[in-house]
Amino acid sequence: MEPQLNRRPRQGKRNRLTALVAASVVFGMVGAAYAAVPLYQMFCQVTGYGGTTQVAAEAPAETGERIITVRFNADTAGTMPWRFRPQQRAVTVRVGEQTLALYEAINSSQRRIVGSATFNVTPAKAGAYFNKIECFCFTEQALKPGESTDMPVSFFVDPAISDDPNLDDVHTITLSYTFFEVAGSTDDTNSTTTTTAVKQVINEQPHSDVKVAMKLLGTE
Repeated sequence: MEPQLNRRPRQGKRNRLTALVAASVVFGMVGAAYAAVPLYQMFCQVTGYGGTTQVAAEAPAETGERIITVRFNADTAGTMPWRFRPQQRAVTVRVGEQTLALYEAINSSQRRIVGSATFNVTPAKAGAYFNKIECFCFTEQALKPGESTDMPVSFFVDPAISDDPNLDDVHTITLSYTFFEVAGSTDDTNSTTTTTAVKQVINEQPHSDVKVAMKLLGTE
C-alpha cells in the first residue's frame, strides 16, 4: 500500500492542474466574448446582416435604370428629450444615384445634451447595398437648450442590387435612426436610466450599430 504522505503531494498537484485548466477556460471565454464584438461588427458591415449599412467614399460613376423608394424614419430613446424627425418622408432614386436627405433635431430640455444615433435599414437584406457617404450618425451631436440643427445624410443604393435575385422584390428601403443621450454628457444626466434603455435596444435590435452602443454604455 502506498504511504499516505506520498499520496498528498500528488493530490495537491492534480488540484493545482485542475485549477489552472479551469482558469484558462474562463480567460479564454472572456477573450472570445471581447473578440466577438469587433468580429460581429465586421461581419455585419461586410454582409449587411440585420440591416447594417455600408460606408463609401463616393457614389458610382454611372447610375442604373432600377428605381428604389427610400423612406425615412426617426425615433428617440425614452429618456432622450429631443424632437427628432426627417424633413422628407421619402425620395425616389435610381440605383447608384447620390442623394442627400435631412433630419432635424431640437433639444427640448433646459440643459445641454450630447446625442448619438444608431441606425439600420429594412428590409434587412438590403443593408449590403445601402451605402452612406456622409452621415450625422458618424459623430456625436451636441445641442444647447432649445437649440435645433439640420443633419444631413448622403447615400446611394449600390447598382449591384439589380444583380442579386434575392433583392428582386425590394422596391422600398426604409432608413431608420434612433437617437440616445450619451451617458455622462451633462452633470444631471441619469446615466443609469440611459444605460438601461440602450441595453434594451441592443437586446431587441442586435443589428444596431455595435460600436455606437458600446460608446453609449461607456464600454469602449
